[in-house]
Amino acid sequence: MRIVSGTLKGRRFSPPASFNARPTTDQARESLFNVLNNLIDFETQKVLDLFSGTGAISYEFASRGCPQVVSVEQNFRHYSFIKSCVEDFKLTAQIKPVRADTFKYLKQAPQRYTLIFADPPFDHPHLETLPDLVLSPTLLSADGLFILEHGPNRNFEDHPQFWQIRKYGKVNFSFFRLSETP
Repeated sequence: MRIVSGTLKGRRFSPPASFNARPTTDQARESLFNVLNNLIDFETQKVLDLFSGTGAISYEFASRGCPQVVSVEQNFRHYSFIKSCVEDFKLTAQIKPVRADTFKYLKQAPQRYTLIFADPPFDHPHLETLPDLVLSPTLLSADGLFILEHGPNRNFEDHPQFWQIRKYGKVNFSFFRLSETP
């Protein structure tokens, strides 16, 4: 795997063969970040990366200049891999790996974020509940963005805060924004 853009463009990282995760492909990540280039200023973002897996999304945000990225991963081996990559890439000032269950972390997150990204297993039994959990003014800033990566068999277009969807093969990114408050 490689970092597709930013100051770390081209840097490679290889999760062990025993890694039990479905990483976002380089092509899907590159497409997602091309979209984000037109939507956000990376240098002002406070990012929460949920179900971090390999940490690839966190590295991409940091490589593009995000000053603060919290990378939440429950699996100890995955968390350890992320920690070692953060140290190898010298991103300790930008990325904070956290070993925690995503749903528990969301209930007690210590701050608000401008962008929240989640890449749960496509068959996660509680995937449908994530938008409602994340789209809270205590977690996401008023002008913030939530991006949920999911398979083609899920559809979030009826959710009141759904904004748009981007499809790249079997990978879908649903974008959400908080509703305007009256």
